Amino acid sequence: MKKLIYLISLFVLYFVNAQEKAVPYFKNGEAQVVEAFKDESNWIRHDLWVETNFDSDYDGKKDRMHVSVTRPSQTDDGLKLPVVYESSPYYAGTAGMIDGLFWDVKHELGQQPKPRKHVEVTRRGRRPIISNSQIRIWVPRGYIVVHSSSPGTGLSDGAPTVGGKNESLAPKAVIDWLNGRAKGYKSREGNEEVTAYWSTGKVGMTGTSYNGTIPLAAATTGVKGLEAIIPIAPNTSYYHYYRSNGLVRSPGGYLGEDIDVLYDFIHSGKEENRARNNQMVRDTEMMNGMDRLTGDYNDFWEGRDYLNQMKPMKAALLMAHGFNDWNVMPDHSYRISKKAIEMGIPTQIYYHQDGHGGPPPLKMMNRWFTRYLFGIENGVENDPKSWIVRENDTQKNPTAYEAYPNPKAKSVLLHLHPGAPENGGLLLNKNKTNTLESLTDDYNFTGANLAKAKSSENRLLYLTPVLKEDIHISGLPKLTIKLASSKKAANLSVWLVSLPWNSSSEAKITDNIITRGWADIQNYKSLTKSSDLIPGKFYKLSFNLEPDDQIIKKGQQIGLMIFSSDPEFTLHPKPGTTLTVDINSTSLSLPVVGGSKSVEKALN
Repeated sequence: MKKLIYLISLFVLYFVNAQEKAVPYFKNGEAQVVEAFKDESNWIRHDLWVETNFDSDYDGKKDRMHVSVTRPSQTDDGLKLPVVYESSPYYAGTAGMIDGLFWDVKHELGQQPKPRKHVEVTRRGRRPIISNSQIRIWVPRGYIVVHSSSPGTGLSDGAPTVGGKNESLAPKAVIDWLNGRAKGYKSREGNEEVTAYWSTGKVGMTGTSYNGTIPLAAATTGVKGLEAIIPIAPNTSYYHYYRSNGLVRSPGGYLGEDIDVLYDFIHSGKEENRARNNQMVRDTEMMNGMDRLTGDYNDFWEGRDYLNQMKPMKAALLMAHGFNDWNVMPDHSYRISKKAIEMGIPTQIYYHQDGHGGPPPLKMMNRWFTRYLFGIENGVENDPKSWIVRENDTQKNPTAYEAYPNPKAKSVLLHLHPGAPENGGLLLNKNKTNTLESLTDDYNFTGANLAKAKSSENRLLYLTPVLKEDIHISGLPKLTIKLASSKKAANLSVWLVSLPWNSSSEAKITDNIITRGWADIQNYKSLTKSSDLIPGKFYKLSFNLEPDDQIIKKGQQIGLMIFSSDPEFTLHPKPGTTLTVDINSTSLSLPVVGGSKSVEKALN
């Protein structure tokens, strides 16, 4: 009998311990992998459709979003868990890259471009799996992972609008369903309901690029239950993605892309609804609003700028971006994080030195979701607000700073000294002689070739002396320039470079280009109204370059390069336009840690 009681006691003890292990647990403020949640064969996977409150494909029925769920089997035994949620327009495939899909960029500014080709997306994928991203990271740590296809893509109803209201309201509906406020159905057209009985209602969203835009879009609705978001390289304004200070400018790597091209690229929804969607969205709303002739900021672009929609937002924000992301440029995250801080929203920013994409270290993400989805008081809100990966470190090893830009950075005004067609000076003291210097536009020369050239008629280049000490740039450089054009319109491109140029195969991404900027001289007064330039007349304008945080090593020279057409980003007008710069009325404001004292020490 004693032996039997002992065996029963061991069984009960084992059972209790097993049960205790089948719940999330935390160490050092982070959700830990739970053995009972690790076995993928025991995960429950199913899909459903969540009904929204809009009809964006105009078929007379409320759109339903296709949703997939992956959760530990214990959630069918009464365990409720928070949700990590990612939504995307890409899950069902995209259009192929055919010749003529992008806009032809070889024409004068303000000239009507040639018509482009349209292409249909062949939908791919299988049910119930929409995506496997996030699952192996978060399910073993005690989260449920949810994915959904955005409107007009995959098996979701609706029309893609590329930043329209339905792309904010669709993830809101999914979050409402996770909180019992919206209806979910087992089939796309059916009436058999399904509930999220396994959800605590606490939701965190994440994703990269377009998938990082959607968490921000959802957060701007103020939806209850969305506690935290981690957008990675998000497109926060489609104007800033396809235009720059009034200039028609492509995202890096996609010369000639525009918002209607992206629409075609992701439109993988119902084949029978595509013609109507094309007519209503692409061929009417977009064609009437996108304006490739002037590049001006208008109501169409204003409605696709999430900075304008942040008032209801309350989700804790951890943003990530690369300083050398020339596709979705770093200003996208800077402007949103700055506004969130002003609004009092818990905010951290993580910047690395590489290109597009790149999440924060898992530890940072884990602490963020643990604090705001599980409610564990791990003190993350007291962590440093800025994390910068230094030039020789890995993305997993950022350096903590009090804020971004670095609070110790002060703007230092640098002035131009003549030297064209070779190199002029970029100095603390002003040039005392009134000087005009000119360049001739030619898109056949890349920015890299112009920066490396000892002499060129196609750019103006102004250099600091060789640095005697390192200079730490942190923030947004700002150019104020006075110039004239020989034509009524011209591209204006500006690079800040570190020279001598490293052309070796082992060059790091931070070795040559510090940051860049582009502007339309026609918008010298306003982004909302451009005016033809009077040839030969001088105009003054100011604009920021992309934000950066970089240490320029001693032995280098910082160069300000001014040119016209940037062949990787701008339109390609016929070569020959002349830009004349009044260098006495042109200056660069450079944010430097330590301010003017650091610059004086480095230059003198």
